[in-house]
Amino acid sequence: MSKKDLIDIKRLPKHIAIIMDGNGRWAKQFGKMRIFGHQNGVKAVREASESAAELGVEFLTLYAFSTENWNRPKKEVDALMKLLVETIDKEVPTLNKNDIKLQAIGNIKSLPENSYKQLNKAIEETKNNKRMTLNLALSYSSRWELTDAIQEIAMKVKKGEIQPENINQDLISSHLETANMPDPELLIRTSGEYRISNFLLWQIAYAELYFTDKLWPDFRKEDLYEAILDFQNRERRFGKTSEQILNA
Repeated sequence: MSKKDLIDIKRLPKHIAIIMDGNGRWAKQFGKMRIFGHQNGVKAVREASESAAELGVEFLTLYAFSTENWNRPKKEVDALMKLLVETIDKEVPTLNKNDIKLQAIGNIKSLPENSYKQLNKAIEETKNNKRMTLNLALSYSSRWELTDAIQEIAMKVKKGEIQPENINQDLISSHLETANMPDPELLIRTSGEYRISNFLLWQIAYAELYFTDKLWPDFRKEDLYEAILDFQNRERRFGKTSEQILNA
């Protein structure tokens, strides 16, 4: 029996975020270069996206490339950008078939011109899909995002558009990259590492964290189902007591 059959569809997380880690180590197991791991990680992206959409998850955010990743060897970065273009081009028909909208967060203007154009083309071609939003975090880091948001708010204060006393959590959230989506309720990280790695630090304040030893290229539908089941077995209190939750 699939773990999917045990999931309570009425208690799905609306937004799942995944730190896709372990491509390099997976490739090393086969004596291959790191890009071999990235190439094989594409299947895991497809499986996670399709299975999340089938269940009824509304938003899936994948940490694909951080601002820090620009510091990797140029050969790897160039190969990753080429893989990004090729993958997006190939996957658009599948996204449309599954009624999945593609979006991106991050400093995407820093991407190479070809990657930037292909990304925007895919976003445009899938913009009317409604089943699920697949959100790629590219050239993204939470500290970059927060710094950018603070600068934008500060400029509005300087122009008199915002009064300092009116700055609150909702205002800050509205200036983040994820302003048009709910905060993630479940954050998954693969590869056995227990770090957040500068990912959605504001947004995951109340998210349930799930860590698995699986390397990303080995992550399959059943692994996603297992993470969701773990999420559904947790008591989410948001600062309240267990008794308050039970009596609500």
